[in-house]
Parts: sequence; structure tokens; C-alpha cells
Amino acid sequence: MYPRRVETAEENNLTSRRSAFESTSKALASFLLLSSISTTSSPFVANAKVTDDYVSPPKVIVITGCNSGIGFDAAQRMAGRGHTIILACRTLSKANEAALKIGGEAENSAAPIGTLIPKECDLADLESVRAFAKSLKDEGVKIDTLCLNAGVSRNVKAQDVLRTKQGFELTVGTNHLGHFLLSQLLLPSMKKDSGRIVVTASGVHDPESPGGAQGSKATLGALEGFEMAVTNGSRKFDMVDGKSFDADKAYKDSKLCNVLFSLELQRRLNMGGTGVDVDCFNPGLIVSTGLFRDQNQLFTKVFDVAATDVFKVGETVSWGGGALEYLSIRSNRSKGGSYFSSPAGSSKYGDEAYGNQFTSTNVSKEAMDEVKAKRLWELSEILVGIESA
Repeated sequence: MYPRRVETAEENNLTSRRSAFESTSKALASFLLLSSISTTSSPFVANAKVTDDYVSPPKVIVITGCNSGIGFDAAQRMAGRGHTIILACRTLSKANEAALKIGGEAENSAAPIGTLIPKECDLADLESVRAFAKSLKDEGVKIDTLCLNAGVSRNVKAQDVLRTKQGFELTVGTNHLGHFLLSQLLLPSMKKDSGRIVVTASGVHDPESPGGAQGSKATLGALEGFEMAVTNGSRKFDMVDGKSFDADKAYKDSKLCNVLFSLELQRRLNMGGTGVDVDCFNPGLIVSTGLFRDQNQLFTKVFDVAATDVFKVGETVSWGGGALEYLSIRSNRSKGGSYFSSPAGSSKYGDEAYGNQFTSTNVSKEAMDEVKAKRLWELSEILVGIESA
């Protein structure tokens, strides 16, 4: 009998990577198949024309997570129309880099450019969020549009629970609770009767959607994780539903929180008669952004080419940035309280798709639960330290 050969650490790591790649490849094939079915069942309006009514007096627009991805693209687009963009990034250095890049590219293209104001706003630290909001208040800034765009996505196979400075699970703590506090602090600075809040959500909030049906499914259960964190005063939770940590589900849950939050915020603003509109949207499957930085990079590259170039179900960064711009400043989009999405692959139609393929659509069944939305709001207030009005 031959002695058993022991794999080296390097070989073992390679085997693990191959196994991970094979499993994710199966998920990719399943996802693309479902996405292509969804696409063919929803015909496009190929030659749709929309009125270009982006021209308006200069606005003041706050965008979180705008040093890369669709946030950067949207900031660049709107700065090019002469608007003032407050670049709210995790660090001041990232905000400065974004401002320099936008300014430099505008100079090279001789395009007009509005005012760029770089600021630090780390959504994983509530004190940073408070400091950012206070700086705008102290400066007397009046906000036309608040774009809650930044997002964190862990590797789907991650087992360790990373936490924000206040002890929240990092994904939900950043994507939902950080933005929740920011919106509440900035509401007094929003322009009445014309202000807008735009929330970057995702189709994965819906377990019946092509993307949401893959892997773990989004559901907040009875909010047991939040309830326990409030009851014991620890603020610590691993998952909103109180179950064991699941990195894939945590991201999808955070997007479900985004949708529930935006719809509940609109209901509350309507009761208060502020005239501020709130919309959330699904930018589609955009692989080539920083959101995927923590995933298997070999898989990500294959995924991007397959989804965007081969199967035509992925979207470009420019598409996502245009969608964010459309909801932020365009005057003919529908009033607030809507969730915007489009059939997969709509970016092939460019800006003609906004208002046509990219329109108000249905949210998931769970996202329509107003009782759950109200309780999520109440628990979120307690977790971030806001007393209910």
C-alpha cells in the first residue's frame, strides 16, 4: 500500500479555490438562465424617445459612496450639468480623489462642471455620520437631492461577522442603519416641496426575482435579531431575523431593508406634508463595481463577461449612474413612493430606456408589509439613538 500523499498548503488552497469557482459557476449558469427567461418575457421598447428635461436651475446633491461605481458615474454626470455635488465618502481622501478625478476629466473634455465638495461620511460609524450632517447644518446647506447609494457586500462564503464601530453587523449596519440615521439627520436640511431622496436598492431584495432566487433568500422574519439587540441593549445582532450569520443573505436582507425603509419614509413624509419625494431603485446586475471587490476575482471577471457581453443580462456602470441621475434630477419621473427597475439588459438602449424600460415596478411581497416596515423603522430609531417623534 502506498503511503497517503499529503497536500501542501498551496495545493489545498488551489483545490478550495477550484471548488469555490465550480460552485459559483453553477450558480452563475442558473442565474443567467433565469435572467434570460425573465428578459424574453418582458419585451423592450426599442426606439422609445423621451423628452430631455434634465435642464434645471443648479441643485445641491449629496451622494454617498461616490468615489467609485454608479455613485461616481452619477456624480460626474450631474456635475457636468452644473450642479453642486457633495461627495460623501468613507474617508476624506477618497472624496478628494473623486473630486480631483471628476474635475480632471471635465477639464480634458472641456465640459462644464459644477461645484464639487468632498466630505467624509463613514456609514459604518454613526459618529462620522453625525459629524457629516452637522457640518452641512453648520454651513447652512439646503439639499435638493439626497442619494443614499453606498453599499457593502461581503464575500458570500465569509463566515466571520464583521461589525461597525457601534457593533452592528457590517452589511446591514452600513447599507441600512448608516443611511437610516443620515436621512433623519439631513431631513431638516432638505428643500420643502421639491426635495428628493433616492435609495439604491437591488432586485435581490425579492426572493422571487432571478437574482434573489439564487443562493440564500432575503427575509427579515419577525425582526428577531433587531428585537433582541434592542431588548438586551447590546445593539449587537448577526442577522436581522436573529439566525446564524449568512453573508449572502445579509446583503440581500440589507436591500430589503432599503426598500422597506424608503416606502415607510415616503408614508411618513406624506403624513407630515413636507413635499419631499422618496424613490428606490434596482440598478440591475452590474458586476464591474467595487461592490464585488470581496468576491472571487476570477469568478467575477468571468461573470462580468458572461452577463454583460455574452448573455446581455448585465448592465454597465454608466447605466446604473444614469438611473441614479434620472431619479435625482429629472423632472418628468413619477412622484415618490416608487421602486424603479427594468428588464435585464436594458442598458443596451442607453438613456432612451429611462422612463420606458426603467419604470416604477412592483416590490417583493415582504416589502409590501407596512406593519413590518413600521416596526423596522421603530427598531432602527432605537438602534441608531433617535427618539421616535
